[in-house]
Amino acid sequence: MDRQIISVLYVDDEIHNLNAFKASFRRLFNVHTAESAAEAVEILKQEHINIILTDQRMPVTTGIEFLESILDDYPDPIRILLTGYADINAVIDAINKGQVYLYIAKPWQEEELRLALEKAFEVFSLRARNKELNEELLLVNEQLEFMLRQKLLS
Repeated sequence: MDRQIISVLYVDDEIHNLNAFKASFRRLFNVHTAESAAEAVEILKQEHINIILTDQRMPVTTGIEFLESILDDYPDPIRILLTGYADINAVIDAINKGQVYLYIAKPWQEEELRLALEKAFEVFSLRARNKELNEELLLVNEQLEFMLRQKLLS
């Protein structure tokens, strides 16, 4: 897998977590970091992001609230929730409201997180390819309908 093209946005209010993530993964992925949901939205406006990794417990906006707020504008990135707290309600909300692909407990293990990011990118790629194939299929169907109408008219 060509890891150079995997673009990850990590959102966490704790700067040392962002720095540790960047230090661990900057050689493997195109890493973007944000200290808040607002900062993350600015990055999303400017960068093509494949995977969004967010901490749940942040001061202004929780990770779930952030993910839920960007669903309409940025439906494609795969979402991963990272938290140090085992709150089952947060997990349920993450899945139902934020459409989270994976829930990972802090502190994360580097190898486990790397594998999770690679699997998330596989899902991202498969969804993108599926979307392309559906668009191609719609186009072919339109062409077939046009040809059928032409044949019926002649």
